[in-house]
Amino acid sequence: MNLENPQLIAAGGLLASAGVRAWMSTLDYRIAYYDPSVDPVHRQGLSPKIFIFWHEYILSPLYARGHCRMAMLLSRHRDAEWLSGIARYFGFDSVRGSTYKGGVAALREMAEKSKTHHLVITPDGPRGPRRKLAQGPVFLASSLGLPLVLIGMGYDRPWRMRTWDRFAIPRPGSRSRGVVSPAIYIPANLDRDGLEHYRRQIERLLNRLTLEAEAWAESGTVKIGEVPVRREHPDPRWRRIDAAHALPSPRVAAAIAASAARS
Repeated sequence: MNLENPQLIAAGGLLASAGVRAWMSTLDYRIAYYDPSVDPVHRQGLSPKIFIFWHEYILSPLYARGHCRMAMLLSRHRDAEWLSGIARYFGFDSVRGSTYKGGVAALREMAEKSKTHHLVITPDGPRGPRRKLAQGPVFLASSLGLPLVLIGMGYDRPWRMRTWDRFAIPRPGSRSRGVVSPAIYIPANLDRDGLEHYRRQIERLLNRLTLEAEAWAESGTVKIGEVPVRREHPDPRWRRIDAAHALPSPRVAAAIAASAARS
């Protein structure tokens, strides 16, 4: 059997998305916001943002926020073809590339996508280390002037795969909890030391939110301000963002040119 056959991948993505949808629909979803307007289904959540969460919890956003004008960064490895198909059936667009392969093209495409889409990045993927933030989201946020929104997630005693990220599979009917940061703006024109400073801060905060969500899910307690999460579509008045806002800054253009020259 040719596992790289496009028709087989498409069919597999459709079947997998149906299975994930049925499985994830059994969960009890609750979320706590620092600012509800960052949610892409919120009437004030129309402007583009960069959403980040750890790779191991990718199932919940796929299920809960499809068809919300979100473009997810996925690697060019053949294993990601299946995930790309699943994401497409859930209503996510995708950008293919990573810091290992296709990074320059992915940077250009994400800058273009940010005119009309939110960007979604799992900052420890596709190779890890687990829960270690790559510098890419901070660089993009600084260069494009888009805010980061951090999502900490947790399930109640999930099954864990023996993968680099200990991928989490929630038990049917269990609790899924999320804690979402407000929009975080990164200063423009950061040098290498500045990018590393903010990278460390964002990594610490995302880990803190994740541990908080995991403890909440396991305890089954009620959190002040919690709300149920439903699969919703965003406000249909999703406006096209001014193209000038999303075009690469001189820093991004220089980085693209330098990287292209080295390749």
